Amino acid sequence: MLKIVIVSACIFVFAILMSMVGRGGGNFYVPILIAAGASMNSAATSAQLILLTTAIAATLVFHKHKTVDWKLALVIDPPTDIMAFVGGYFAHYFAGCYLKFLFAGLLVLAAFFMLKPVREHILHDKKRFGYWNRCFDEYKYSVNLWAAIPFTAAVGFFAGMVGISGGSFKIPLMVLACGVPMRVAVGTSSAMVAVTALMGFAGHTIAGDFNFRWSIPLVCVAVMGGLLGGRISVKTNPERLKKIFAYTTLAAAVFVIANALLSK
Repeated sequence: MLKIVIVSACIFVFAILMSMVGRGGGNFYVPILIAAGASMNSAATSAQLILLTTAIAATLVFHKHKTVDWKLALVIDPPTDIMAFVGGYFAHYFAGCYLKFLFAGLLVLAAFFMLKPVREHILHDKKRFGYWNRCFDEYKYSVNLWAAIPFTAAVGFFAGMVGISGGSFKIPLMVLACGVPMRVAVGTSSAMVAVTALMGFAGHTIAGDFNFRWSIPLVCVAVMGGLLGGRISVKTNPERLKKIFAYTTLAAAVFVIANALLSK
């Protein structure tokens, strides 16, 4: 009982932080569950369910404040969702330790790019094949579909395997490659995180990895954290959100590396 209370408290804190920056937080949830005694596959499955419910809670808040670009999500997210299901189902065929090191390296890169000052993208009226000139509320940006579609598909496959949402990589993609404002990227990422987590969870569950006893109490605290994190995010300066995103991503990388070394 004490173990579940401690894990629930940790999940609650990370649910708030991750919802603030449009991430799922699976890179934290999975190691926490493993440290509490869950197997890698069971932890990944429970993490996907936590990600799903947290993201839904945060998305409700972001949608209310009109920071979710649903059309953008519907265009770039389906490849992620399909590959998340595939990754979740075939997770048993890959060595978890090596995947953790690769994942940690990618997290460091994502954090580095988000810390760099970036010029705002200028939307050109001239149409180019493979580029989508998008207008959302008062914002205008050009989405590079040549980069976005393959990238999100690869993110989905990897995210499904290790029990994460992929928000750590989708937000830099939207902000840096597509010129999406940080506030919109955070809200849109939350919506995409929910669907990706659902597909990853389905793949793991079909493979027989779901642990009901662990998941239900953690889902309850995650929902509360997601709602609170969403409310804080919409009142936070976008530049500050970028820094929070970058530093929590670096912390996640350290966390994943430590977990990989300890599990050897």
